[in-house]
Amino acid sequence: LFIHTDIEVEVGENEVKVSRPSDSKAHKSAHGLYHTLIINMIKGVTEGYKKELEIIGVGYRAQQSGSNVMFSLGYSKPIEVVPAEGIKIQVESPTKIVVEGIDKQKVGEMASTIRKLRPPDAYKGKGVRYVGERIRLKPGKAAASKRVE
Repeated sequence: LFIHTDIEVEVGENEVKVSRPSDSKAHKSAHGLYHTLIINMIKGVTEGYKKELEIIGVGYRAQQSGSNVMFSLGYSKPIEVVPAEGIKIQVESPTKIVVEGIDKQKVGEMASTIRKLRPPDAYKGKGVRYVGERIRLKPGKAAASKRVE
């Protein structure tokens, strides 16, 4: 972890102390950044981070092959995703994937990479999305033609 030259980090037995030399805007923002990064590191090691994704669409599915995951998302060939170092991808069901790890940034990036394989479309909502993500669907041609003038 690269630490700003003015920010001091002291590691004690049961505590990590972050201090700044002044109350200038730059020192305050750097202080808050490093404080949050250290808290995220501690939480990652003790509890870990997890992102859940779901696949919606007829014929769309995921399949575990060792540590890698094969995705069938309507393309001519299946897509193989290799997890980054320190990341674990589990397929709980053919339509549910869990990305786990101790680094918050890497977990989020891997989940985002998987979602980018087939993002939810605007008309039917088919694709890969985060669990609990709401997609606003467009009305389509039939609803647009019923417009009252």
